Amino acid sequence: MERKSISMVEQNVSRQTKASIAAAAMLSFLGILVETSLNVTFPTLTREFNVTLGTMQWVTSGYLLMVTVIMSTTGYLTKKFNARSLFSVAIIFNLLGTLMCATAQVFPVLLTGRLLQAVATGISTPLMYHLVMSLIPQRKLGTYMGIAAMIISLAPALGPTYGGTMAAFWSWRGVFIVAVPLLLLTAWIGEKNIFLEADGTQEKFDWIGLVLLSLTFFCLSTAFANGGNYGFKSSRFAWMLAAFSGGVLLLIGHFHFSSRQILNFKLLLNPLICLRWLNFFILQFINIGISFVIPIFVENYLHSSAFVAGLIILPGALLGAAISPYAGRLFDKHGAFIPLLISSICIVAGTGMFFTLTPILTALSTTLIYLFLRGGFNFGFSNSMSDASTQVLPQQKADVNSLFNTFQQYAGSFGTSVLSAVISAQQMKKGASLAILTAKGSHFDYGILLILALVSLATVLAAKHLTTKTDKSKTPYI
Repeated sequence: MERKSISMVEQNVSRQTKASIAAAAMLSFLGILVETSLNVTFPTLTREFNVTLGTMQWVTSGYLLMVTVIMSTTGYLTKKFNARSLFSVAIIFNLLGTLMCATAQVFPVLLTGRLLQAVATGISTPLMYHLVMSLIPQRKLGTYMGIAAMIISLAPALGPTYGGTMAAFWSWRGVFIVAVPLLLLTAWIGEKNIFLEADGTQEKFDWIGLVLLSLTFFCLSTAFANGGNYGFKSSRFAWMLAAFSGGVLLLIGHFHFSSRQILNFKLLLNPLICLRWLNFFILQFINIGISFVIPIFVENYLHSSAFVAGLIILPGALLGAAISPYAGRLFDKHGAFIPLLISSICIVAGTGMFFTLTPILTALSTTLIYLFLRGGFNFGFSNSMSDASTQVLPQQKADVNSLFNTFQQYAGSFGTSVLSAVISAQQMKKGASLAILTAKGSHFDYGILLILALVSLATVLAAKHLTTKTDKSKTPYI
């Protein structure tokens, strides 16, 4: 049986450690695969379930929102419960959710199944990073974080093509049916190899913080969903935005006066961690958001099939997955600045091209630009979190893991809500075809992503200025 204290001093990573990380990564992979597979089937699903795009997007944004909520608890869960117990719970929830989605006849059943799957992904993704941070020697951390990111990145690479192929040649239900035997295989590998024990904690769980955080996230996502369905001038948008603002104030008050903390926001008092966290959030917003926009744009404006929409995303996502281990090794040898700078420059260029060329984009040009953008994403994504994890004490790594992964998922949920709302709001207008209105909405979305890409670049430059101005300390500010 493997123990953390033994593993951290070993120079060679054992086969059991690799298998345990692979099992958790595979479970996360399947969750993300299904998530990105469904994006290209939205036009089909909206017709079959007779709902609007603004409602159907909850299959993705609601899923990501639930993942976010569950991930906010994993800083506590990984300290309290053994890794194999958490893995087993995740497998059970994923199987139940997958079977519900595969047999759903009405939208509420489909959404419920997706939420059950979200519980599994919300546990498995932080669990994977927890295993890496706990079992991998420091000198190999960047490499293994890159490999973990590569495995997860393969899901967005294959997801749209997988979903488009199922929709074109079988049924969207095949997305879920094929996942069942893969889940059973993953369960077998994990049960045989995951043995990491919990550190143990005397902390009380922050139920009030969990409820407030969940409601705050829900209100913000719902506000933009209402903006897409009823317009951004509607009272439903305004009221939910006001409720979000109230939730933020309550959260601030709770975290200030309560000794229980669902997430350790004090980590962000370290300015370098704060900059890496913001960059991490923006990268995921752009990554998940654009993987939602491109299929809608390609199917409604370019009049291509779901299968073609999936193929357009495939090369870029495969390139990104291949880059992740190299980006991790670059981090191990030269630090965070070089890979993060490459990342931000590529993403600024990619979003800039999408924004300026929207009316004349073709399937080929969309594929090439996305190839460029996705490569940039994978240069920076895992390295932002890796660098932040080096700024804290070993016992705080679980808190870094939970904080970053929680907001990673909410970035995806929020990105989907915002960008789908912009397109939906444009599609509600009259006087133009659906294709033209979709192109206008996509153009606005690309502009939003370009602004965020520039902010990402600013965080990288600010962090560089910070580290050159002062000695880079491994001791946290907290």
